[in-house]
Amino acid sequence: MNRSILSVINQKGGVGKTTTVINLATALAQKGKKILVVDLDPQGNATTGLGKSNNDEEKNIYNLLIGKMSIQDVIQTSNIKGLDLIGSNVNLSGLEVETANDGERAFILKKILKNEKDDLLLKYENIFIDCPPSLSLLTIMSLVAADELLVPLQTEFFALEGITQLVKTIERIKINLNTELKIRGILLTMFDKRNKLSSQVDDEARKYFKEKVYRTVIPRNVRLSEAPSHGMPCVIYDKNCLGSKSYFNLADEFLNQKNLNTEGRL
Repeated sequence: MNRSILSVINQKGGVGKTTTVINLATALAQKGKKILVVDLDPQGNATTGLGKSNNDEEKNIYNLLIGKMSIQDVIQTSNIKGLDLIGSNVNLSGLEVETANDGERAFILKKILKNEKDDLLLKYENIFIDCPPSLSLLTIMSLVAADELLVPLQTEFFALEGITQLVKTIERIKINLNTELKIRGILLTMFDKRNKLSSQVDDEARKYFKEKVYRTVIPRNVRLSEAPSHGMPCVIYDKNCLGSKSYFNLADEFLNQKNLNTEGRL
């Protein structure tokens, strides 16, 4: 199986990273794919958004990264068929200080997720990593572990300025830590067709990133922001709302992109 590890990343907060992780992962699982979500954000919003507790003292990514638990002990099954989760915990925020003397700390997550001896991970077609909204150690770890990046880009003023900083970081990681890393796609989020600025950012992003920008755009949608408080992805909470339909479209586009890659056309 051609497995891909994707980091969903943007150092800016509130751009729709977690919303994208849980809804795209769920939409893919509903299409019969085996998916694992890794919540690498100490806030644990992907964990609660998939109906699990981010206060679990045992089954969490922190215990996995410090070597206290094995991967089979921390993977939880979600309420969605085909979708599993490694949840977060607030202790994760202390990892940077705790690993200060470890020269190899940037590679900890990569060693775990790419352990060839671990058959447990081979069943997943995609592993999505939900990153924190900063360029911290946790984000660097996810960039080192990932094969590809999915970058949500909010259609607002300064959005493209922020992304140029991210692109520079990605280039540095490629040179020093992960030569294979590439951007899978840029996803425009919180799009408001009544707002001229949304269309301007859309145009600019497509000019700059060309075919890397998904055709699907995610609109501003009340249901998308409501769903996490019910502990479920929007594509289940209200599958007919505009936000959910957009994520189903994104899942189709994501899968077609994979087919194009395997046929050597991209």
